[in-house]
Amino acid sequence: MTDVPTKPRRHAAMRGHVAEPVERPYIARLNRVMGLYVIGLLGFVGAMAWAEQRGLSRHWIGPIFLFLTVMAYAAVGVYGRTSDPAEYYVAGRRIPPIYNGMATAADWMSAASFISLSGALYLQGFSGVPGVPGGLAYMLGWTGGFVLVAMLIAPALRAMQLYTIPDFFQVRFGGSWPRILAAIGAVLCSFTYVVAQIYGVGLIASRLTGVQFEIGIMLGLGGVLLCSFLGGMRAITWTQVAQYVVLLLAFLIPVSWLSYKQLGNPAAPLAYGQQLGKIAERESALLASDAEKQVIAAYENRVRDYQERLVDVPAALERERREARERIQQLRSRNAEVDLIVAASRELLAMPRDEAEARARWTRELVENQERARPLGGLPRHTQPFAGDPAGDETQQAQYELSRRNFLALLFCLMLGTAGMPHLLMRYYTVPSVAGARASVAWSLVFVALLYLSIPALAALVKFEMMTHLVGSRFDALPGWIAQWARVDPSLLSVQDMNGDGIVQFGEVHLGADLLVLATPEIGGLPYVISGLVAAGGLAAALSTADGLLLTISNALVRDLYFQSTRHRASPEQRVILTKFTLLTVALAAAFVAALKPSEILPLVAASFSIAAATFVPTMVLGIYWRRTTRAGAVAGMMVGLGVTVYYLVIHNTALRALLPQSMLVPGLWWGIEPISAGVFGAPLSFVTTWVVSLLTRSRVSR
Repeated sequence: MTDVPTKPRRHAAMRGHVAEPVERPYIARLNRVMGLYVIGLLGFVGAMAWAEQRGLSRHWIGPIFLFLTVMAYAAVGVYGRTSDPAEYYVAGRRIPPIYNGMATAADWMSAASFISLSGALYLQGFSGVPGVPGGLAYMLGWTGGFVLVAMLIAPALRAMQLYTIPDFFQVRFGGSWPRILAAIGAVLCSFTYVVAQIYGVGLIASRLTGVQFEIGIMLGLGGVLLCSFLGGMRAITWTQVAQYVVLLLAFLIPVSWLSYKQLGNPAAPLAYGQQLGKIAERESALLASDAEKQVIAAYENRVRDYQERLVDVPAALERERREARERIQQLRSRNAEVDLIVAASRELLAMPRDEAEARARWTRELVENQERARPLGGLPRHTQPFAGDPAGDETQQAQYELSRRNFLALLFCLMLGTAGMPHLLMRYYTVPSVAGARASVAWSLVFVALLYLSIPALAALVKFEMMTHLVGSRFDALPGWIAQWARVDPSLLSVQDMNGDGIVQFGEVHLGADLLVLATPEIGGLPYVISGLVAAGGLAAALSTADGLLLTISNALVRDLYFQSTRHRASPEQRVILTKFTLLTVALAAAFVAALKPSEILPLVAASFSIAAATFVPTMVLGIYWRRTTRAGAVAGMMVGLGVTVYYLVIHNTALRALLPQSMLVPGLWWGIEPISAGVFGAPLSFVTTWVVSLLTRSRVSR
C-alpha cells in the first residue's frame, strides 16, 4: 500500500494541520552546536595557515582540506543515520526555519552558482554573448524564483503534509498518471542537474589532490554517499548547514581581500562599482593596442589554416602525420633531448585517428579560433547591456534584439524552474508549520543574498586584476598557478604567445568559466591555504546540491514509481532501504556520465531548470489556485510541457540528435532561442494545454 492517499482530496488536503512549534531547548542545543562548529572551522583554517607559514607543503594542504571536510560531512551523515520514513524523507518535519533557510541556501549554491557564475560574468559580461545567453540572467532568475516559491507554492505544499513533489500531483488530481509523469520529470531534471554537480566535484577534488579528474570524481562521490545514503533528508539537512558555513567563508574571504587590495574597502558588493569605469577604460586601451591587433591577426591565420585543412581532410591529415614523423626522425638524428623526442611522439599519437575525428576536431578548433579572433579575445565589454546596437545598422539591430530575447527567455526559464525544482521544494516539507515554510523562504533569500551580491563583484575585481597584472607580464615569468591549472584541464586555461613578442596580451589568455573562483586566491596573491579553503567551499557547494538531487531521484524511482503498483508491497523501513540502494546506483550512473565531460556546468544546470519549469510549475500553480483543473488537464499539460522541452533540447544536441530519425529533426533555432531556454516553449504550452483540456473535461468530471 502507498503511504499517501490515492484519491484526490482536492483543497481539503491543502488545509492540512499545523505542527507543534519546535521546542526551545532543541533550538538552544542546535545554536550551541552551530557555534562550536564555526569556532572549530575558523580554528582549523587558522591552524592550516600557521602550518603553511612553518613550512607545510602545498602538496599536503589540498588533500588535508579535502579529507577533513569530507570526513566532517560524513560524520554528520553517520550521526544522522535513520531508517524511519518520516526522518528519512522529511527530517521529522522539525527543522527550524533559520536552519532550513541555511540548508536551502547550501542546496541552492550549487557548483553552478559557486564555481561557474562569477566565471560566466567574467566571460559574458552582464548580458551574455551571442549563442551563450547568461550573465545577470542567472542571478535575477534564480532570485526571482525564490519569490515565486514564497508567494505561490511553498506554503500550499507544506500544508498538505506530503513527502515528495509527485505526492502532490497524485493527491491533488488522483490516479497514477499525474504521479508517474511528475516522477519522470523529477528524474530527468534532477539527473541533468546532478551530473553538473559531480563534474564540479571531480574538478575540485582533482585540483586539491593532484589526481586524475575521473579519480577525483570517485573521491568526492564518497562524501556524497556518506551524507545522503545513511540518513536521507535528516542527515542531508544538517550536512548542508555545515557546508553552507564552509562555502560562505570560502567565497567571502577572497572577494573581500581583492576588494580591500584594490579599493581599500573589504565590502566588495558596495565598493566594486568603482572598478567598472576603470575596466571600461582598460577595454578601450586594449581595443586600440597594436599588440592586441597582432594577436587577432594570428588567430585569423589559424582560422584560414583550418579552413584549408577542411577542404580536403584526408590529404591534410596524411600531410600532418608525415610532417610529424619527419620531425621525430630529425630530432633523433640530431641526438636531441629525450623530452623533445617524447613530446613530438605524443603529438603524433594525439593526432586524429581517422577522417571523421579529424573533421570534427578541426571544425571545433575552427570555431574556437574564430571566437578568439574577435577583439578582447571574444569577450564583450563588461558592462555592455546586450550584444549589437539598437541604433546601429540592420545587422547590429538584429543582433541586439536576438541577444535581448535570449536574455529574457533564460530569465523566464530560470525563474519558473526555481519554483519547480523538486529538490528545492522538498526542503519546505521539513519545517514544523506553514508559517515556518514562509519564514524558511525568507531566511533562504537572506543567506543566498550574502553570496549573490558578491558574485558580480568578484567577476569585476578579477577582470581588473588580470588586465592590470597578468597582461603585460613576460611569458618566462608566468605565475605557477597557470601551469598547474593547465595540467588539470587545458580547456580551463590556456596562455599562448600568439604574436611572438614574449609579452602576455589579453587576447592570448583563455579562462574557462569553471576556473575563475577556484583560482581567485592565487590570482590575488593570497596564501595557498585560502586556495584550499576555496576549493573546499566549491566542493561543499557541489556536494550539498548533489545530496538533495540524489535523494530526489531515488525517491522518485522507488517511492513514486516502483511502489505505486499494488504488486509491490513492503514495510516503510524496507522502502527506505531500497531507496538507499537506488541512490547508490544513481550516483554511480551520474559519475559515469560526468566523467565523459558532456558540457560545462552552467549549460547543464540551465537545461535542468527548463525541464522543471515546463513539467511542474504550470500544472502545479493551476492545481493549487484553480479548482476546475482536472486530472486529464494535468496529464495533458505535463506531457506537452515535458515533451516539447526535451525535444528542443535533444534536436540541438549533437550526440542525442543522432538517436532521432531525420523526419523528426527541425533545422535551426526557433525564433533564435538557444536550447538551454527550451522551457520558454514548453511552459506556456503546458499552461494553455492544462487550461483548455480542463475546460473540455470539466463537465464529464462533474457528472
